[in-house]
Amino acid sequence: MADFDAIVVGAGCAGSVAAYELAKVGKSVLLVERGNYAGAKNMTGGRIYSHSLKKVFPHFEEEAPLERRIVRERISLLAPDGNTTIDFSSDEMLKEGQDSYSVLRGPFDQWLASKAEEAGAEAVYGIAVDSLLKDASGKVTGVSAAGDEITANAVLLCDGVNSLLTADAVGFERPAPHTMAVGIKQVIKLPASVITDRILAASDKDGAAWLFAGDATHGHIGGGFMYTNCDSISLGLVATISDLMSNAETPIYQMLEDFKRHPAVAPLIKGGEVVEHSGHMVPEGGLNMMPELVGEGVLLAGESAMMCVNLGYQVRGMDYAVAAGQLAGIAAAQALDAGDTSKAGLAGYVQALEESFVLKDLRQFSRFPHFMESTKRIFNEYPALARDVMNRMFICDGSPVPPMRKSMMPMIKEVGIMNVIKDARGGLKAL
Repeated sequence: MADFDAIVVGAGCAGSVAAYELAKVGKSVLLVERGNYAGAKNMTGGRIYSHSLKKVFPHFEEEAPLERRIVRERISLLAPDGNTTIDFSSDEMLKEGQDSYSVLRGPFDQWLASKAEEAGAEAVYGIAVDSLLKDASGKVTGVSAAGDEITANAVLLCDGVNSLLTADAVGFERPAPHTMAVGIKQVIKLPASVITDRILAASDKDGAAWLFAGDATHGHIGGGFMYTNCDSISLGLVATISDLMSNAETPIYQMLEDFKRHPAVAPLIKGGEVVEHSGHMVPEGGLNMMPELVGEGVLLAGESAMMCVNLGYQVRGMDYAVAAGQLAGIAAAQALDAGDTSKAGLAGYVQALEESFVLKDLRQFSRFPHFMESTKRIFNEYPALARDVMNRMFICDGSPVPPMRKSMMPMIKEVGIMNVIKDARGGLKAL
């Protein structure tokens, strides 16, 4: 007889939700987290979209440790000496199920894990799973951790992007550098009222999400991000590893310091104190780098399954992880009830994902990573073009004003008219 019905590895969004779903229907569940607490090894920008969390915890807003509700979206193209920004807000984005919140993963993940424990899951922290246990046929039957062998009828791997267990479970090859990015972040403490004033918000409960491309990463593939918390700002960069390895003369930690000094960013964090540093590997390849989601006795969810999308104007991951964790927990419980946790018995998980927004989104945007990788003008030439166009539009120096078309065309020709058309078409197709 197995020690547990299910073992869940990783107490992030996917793992804690999966453990919660299993425990609430009476399954014996062990939740294993290598960090000293849930969230200790996790990093996000970060923002969570509410829709998937609301399906698991309908009243999560009343108890979850949320920072601020996002009421303003900003996207910037940064040149070294310029900043072209789209600033958007609407009542529509604040409606229930369409809203989003800034979060800090430490408090948020601890809350999620506590919900799993309240439902009956047993959680252990500060323990790394060393390897998977398998029977003679190759079916996963448990885990080896800290010298102990613990058996289960099903194992759910939710232990993040850099997982050796995933490779062992489903034969997944380690990701190529061009499909991976490195993210670094600082949490900068400021008084809540100062943050509210600087983002022009109505109250200390309202926040902003701001994404940057261009000079944030010195023109390399990637971008910057800023999210406002209750009394801090999360500021960081994400850059593709292959581009950093082959082209970057400046290390990413120095890029972050330069980013903090950019005129678009410096006034927002002026007087702040850096209270936290973190780094994380980020999957950028989307559906094309996704491993097999089920194996004999095992399921994958969240970053272990590469469930992330970066569209430049929107970064998704936590809502996918919550949804996948819920579906994985439900599918595992059903397989346990049926007495069949083979690959075929767990296949309902993949079917449920196919019918959900998770795989539909990942399939929809499967071409976007290649578009970003092959269109480096987004990160250097287009921010400069946007700056030049805005300078021409807004500067008045007493000289006669030429027709708009006549003044704009030379700037566009510097990038190349056909390049602009090709990139616009490529971007639309990828989206």
